[in-house]
Amino acid sequence: MPVHNFELPHGRVETFVLSSAALRNNLVGDPSERAVAVYLPEGYDQSNEDYPLMVDLAGFTGSGLKRLAWQSFGESVPQRMDRLCREGRMGPVIGVFPDCFTSLGGNQYINSAAMGLYEDYVLEELVPAVESRYRVRPQCRAVLGKSSGGYGAVIHGLKHGEFWNAIACHSGDMNFDLVYRPDFPATVNTLARYDRNIEQFLGALAKRKKVPGSDFAALMILAMAATYDPDPDQPFGIRLPVDLHTCALDPEAWSRWLAHDPVHIIEDPVAQENLKKLDGVFIDVGVRDQYNIHYGTRLFIEKLKAYGIPHQYEEFDDNHSSIDYRLDASLPFLYQAMTG
Repeated sequence: MPVHNFELPHGRVETFVLSSAALRNNLVGDPSERAVAVYLPEGYDQSNEDYPLMVDLAGFTGSGLKRLAWQSFGESVPQRMDRLCREGRMGPVIGVFPDCFTSLGGNQYINSAAMGLYEDYVLEELVPAVESRYRVRPQCRAVLGKSSGGYGAVIHGLKHGEFWNAIACHSGDMNFDLVYRPDFPATVNTLARYDRNIEQFLGALAKRKKVPGSDFAALMILAMAATYDPDPDQPFGIRLPVDLHTCALDPEAWSRWLAHDPVHIIEDPVAQENLKKLDGVFIDVGVRDQYNIHYGTRLFIEKLKAYGIPHQYEEFDDNHSSIDYRLDASLPFLYQAMTG
């Protein structure tokens, strides 16, 4: 049986609200003022030391604020950071936990005309705001996440190697043909109960006391549509790459989704060079992932090897759920990569 950690974090959490220009006027109607939680390690107030920065991107349906919460038979991220420091596996860091939740259930941390410019938000607003408030070691930044957060971390590595020093991707979305396409028929079936009307579906969902499983799966696909191929002329900016009557795939629309797929982006020499600029790339995945992400991850790793991109890759005997224990591998890796 896992042993529960009864010890509270030794540092402290501060929260501030960031008014974002990048998120203003998004089509899903989410607020542009967002909470940012910052974990300051033990000893921060008693020293003049600068600390490495780790930005934790939450998975779908999550928020950075949840990453601070008590867990049964587990640890909050600050608790885990403290323990790893006590064990001598890493040094103290400043942890950043942004609230990037959306009305559609989550975020992929890229720019979207529908959801908001979350890529710009992280790079141009969130990190500068933290670095202006706290003693962050210059050019010592890592980004990490699991699932949608892992996707965000790897995308930021592929596109912004000059900004980040290291990334960690836990079970991040890869190979959209296997991750998303299998869910299109079920999504169309769900929308059929609402006259194939996305606005009607979302309106009904907003009135419910909880989201049933089939509706949740459809909501996730709609969130991905608003992220990867938004249409400002549609309600909430959402359009699907399939016909809502026949479920036939629109190849042109699907190609716009695939342009955001890490297994396709890595073919770009610019993306390869961005990853080579990083001091550390950590990727792992469970061998029984419910969303078939292990297959896309293996393909991505083959391409990293082919292009000579240094990385650390691990597979573990588990699925997609409740895998925060894998932070015991990634957090020390990131710390070592940033600090040498």
